Amino acid sequence: MVAVDLAQFVRNASARHELVVQPRMGMSDPAEMASGLGALEQVRAPAVGTITLDSYTRVGDHHGARYALERGRPLNGYPLVNHGADTTRHVVSEVEDLRPVQIRHGSAAPNAIFRTMAEAGLTATEGGPVSYCLPYGRTPLAESIPAWAEATAGLGEDCRSQGLRAHLETFGGCLLGQLCPPSMLVAMSVLEGLFFVQQGIDSLSLSYAQQTDPVQDLEALGALRILADEMLPRHVEWHLVLYTYMGVYPQSIAGSAQLLGLSAHVAVRGGVERLIVKTSAEAWRIPTIEENIEALRHASRCARAARRESTLPWGHQVDCEEVLAEARTLVESVLCLSDDIGLALRSAFSTGLLDVPFCLHRDNHGAAQAFVDTDGRLKWASLGNLPLARVAVARGGRSIRARALMSMLRFVADRHDRTALSGRSALSH
Repeated sequence: MVAVDLAQFVRNASARHELVVQPRMGMSDPAEMASGLGALEQVRAPAVGTITLDSYTRVGDHHGARYALERGRPLNGYPLVNHGADTTRHVVSEVEDLRPVQIRHGSAAPNAIFRTMAEAGLTATEGGPVSYCLPYGRTPLAESIPAWAEATAGLGEDCRSQGLRAHLETFGGCLLGQLCPPSMLVAMSVLEGLFFVQQGIDSLSLSYAQQTDPVQDLEALGALRILADEMLPRHVEWHLVLYTYMGVYPQSIAGSAQLLGLSAHVAVRGGVERLIVKTSAEAWRIPTIEENIEALRHASRCARAARRESTLPWGHQVDCEEVLAEARTLVESVLCLSDDIGLALRSAFSTGLLDVPFCLHRDNHGAAQAFVDTDGRLKWASLGNLPLARVAVARGGRSIRARALMSMLRFVADRHDRTALSGRSALSH
């Protein structure tokens, strides 16, 4: 059997006006992982399968993963390299002619992961040389960027040799997952997409993570689509993917259901083709297969409702010019540094032209900061060396103190727990 092409699967669903939904599940036991993939049949909506890898594999500690497996210790994901291509082929064998399966991993150096997945006949994965480096460890960009260039080019070649097409999803639209103004997320998603194209990839998805205000998210999605249309070569096929909020999650089941439902409304009203969902268990533990399935069902129900009616505007009805102007400035400032996008990214971070708020990685300047304003929108608090001189910095460059930061980190979770408790709709604020 030949694996289903992710881009074609999404394209077909979009033609039917259906939102593709996707879990983030990953189990260390091959049989349980296969059961999780098979359970997607219960969703009765277009769903992409996911194999999320474990923390040992993420950092290349395959000895540690093997040690844990030999002693029967559970891992927090699927150890792809240790299980190998043959076992993985068996895991996906029951679903590979029904739906695409994407490998999600979090690695700053994904060579072994990409080789193994290609050998298993899997073509879809995600991440990026910056977005899977800065948030997740201490690997220098000087190592992550060339590692990603080599791994991405190799994946494309390995897939083409089998008559298949590799698909890369940027993680640049997520970065730390929270408290990053939309223009930086849009810019990083586009830059990582261009980086993948430079390594020979012609099938992409560009990510954006839900933030603190749904209308601002619609503006960001509009800006992302415009920039992608302007800057990606015409031979590249691409679509947008939205992540349900990745920061501190509501602790109540009702609050988390509200937040997931809101992300489905943002996805539909913003013209997104695919949604990565989270479950009601996110605040406490790794979710079960059943909890993942229920989250997918809930997201699909909310997406259908959003097509009929929603208090959110459609994407074409919002003004995305502010986000678009900032994101375009960031992207163009980076592209001016070198024709090699990998080198341009390194240079941009070394000079602070790119700077991720609240990121502690030593290759990140850490001078730019953001805050949530009284309307719930994310704004720049200070710019550092970002090339956004015309942006009105509402806080006058003052630093964000610890108490304010903690309040902002909990802003979305607390809001949805409160609205759920009061019985109000998440769309009413």
